[in-house]
Amino acid sequence: MKSLGFVALSLVLATTIGASSAEKTSDVTVVNQSAWDIHHFFLSPADQNEWGPDQLGDLVIGTGDSFQLQSVPCNEYDVRLVDEDGDECIVAAVDVCGSNETWEITSDDLLECEAS
Repeated sequence: MKSLGFVALSLVLATTIGASSAEKTSDVTVVNQSAWDIHHFFLSPADQNEWGPDQLGDLVIGTGDSFQLQSVPCNEYDVRLVDEDGDECIVAAVDVCGSNETWEITSDDLLECEAS
């Protein structure tokens, strides 16, 4: 893979009703179904210009593995993934609000990102 652009992550949403947006949080499970290990995973509120900390720390999401972010505050986020080759993929304006979500990353997603 060369430089990656944008990718559409498959989102499976389970909507919840109840608390106001400010009180809602989400658990997000990232499933790596691609041929490449994911070494870095950054989130940033879409209205900010700087990335937050690497959500993986020293962890790696290997092929077939998953990682869970817990209690993500309700917001719209930009997501930045960096794979084992150092290629990065940015997905803009992902809405995370009061639901449990699964983001599945496939090789096709990453290759589509590369083509952009």
